[in-house]
Amino acid sequence: MTAAAHVDPIAVRRALREAGTRPRRSLSQNFLVDVDVLDAILAEAAPGQGRRVLEVGPGLGVLTGALVDAGAAVVAVELDAALVRRLRGALAGAIERGERDPGGARTLLLVEGSILDVDVGELVPAPFDVVANLPYHITSPVLHRLLGGAPRPDRCVLMVQREVAERIAAPPGRMSYLSVFVQYHAGTRIARIVPPTAFEPAPSVESAVLVLDTRPPDDPRRLDPAVEDDLWRLVQAAFRERRKMLHNVLVRQLPLAAERVTAALATAGIAPDRRPQTLSVDEWLALRAALGPIAPDRRGRRADDEADA
Repeated sequence: MTAAAHVDPIAVRRALREAGTRPRRSLSQNFLVDVDVLDAILAEAAPGQGRRVLEVGPGLGVLTGALVDAGAAVVAVELDAALVRRLRGALAGAIERGERDPGGARTLLLVEGSILDVDVGELVPAPFDVVANLPYHITSPVLHRLLGGAPRPDRCVLMVQREVAERIAAPPGRMSYLSVFVQYHAGTRIARIVPPTAFEPAPSVESAVLVLDTRPPDDPRRLDPAVEDDLWRLVQAAFRERRKMLHNVLVRQLPLAAERVTAALATAGIAPDRRPQTLSVDEWLALRAALGPIAPDRRGRRADDEADA
């Protein structure tokens, strides 16, 4: 793919000057300048003619333009007003096509705002995919917004901090609340490690392209919403003390009698001295089923791990 061949640090700096702005640390703005990585993201997204794609943080519009050229119907949400103005000029043709043929192939709907504030369901109807170079400080809230309720995207191709990608895709033994949450909703795969030099300005950490293939509504592991709430209440409570024995943590953190926890762990085939990070998603599902309905926990707050980003 050669659509991004003109991208390099000098071109990015020039484009930002022309837009009257500069990279904003408060928005975690690091602009991708590695052509190979841009091509890899586009290959993972693989948009077909008329395929709806939600892009979070289009920035200077390099990937946006490539998605449009590939035939996608792109909805791009950008918080930075200066970049929105530049995108409106640079991609005017795609925006005009979108006004004539909303949702048609090779179109762009540009939305100024935060992805955390928009109604995704109203913005882009299912089925759709997500492509995003996520600001590192809002990775977890964005994942909860995209996966936590319908409509969910079919696939997400996300640039995130490497540490977070590895936490999300972690196997049992290194699980966190975030990895349980994401792996419950989607198959996870790290497609590529991305060095700091792939960005302008270069961040202080490595990044990764994370691919999430969302489980369909009829997946047998999906729970009814009310039952799913019990699952997250259970997992959140456990990860407040992720290095402690699971039996003791649950008795302390949830309004559950020790005998009930002991019996449920035995039914699920989970040793009481296991630590929360060692359980797989399937084991959490089995434990929730064995416990039955769970009343609101005593703390009324989320696990610290949920804020990982």
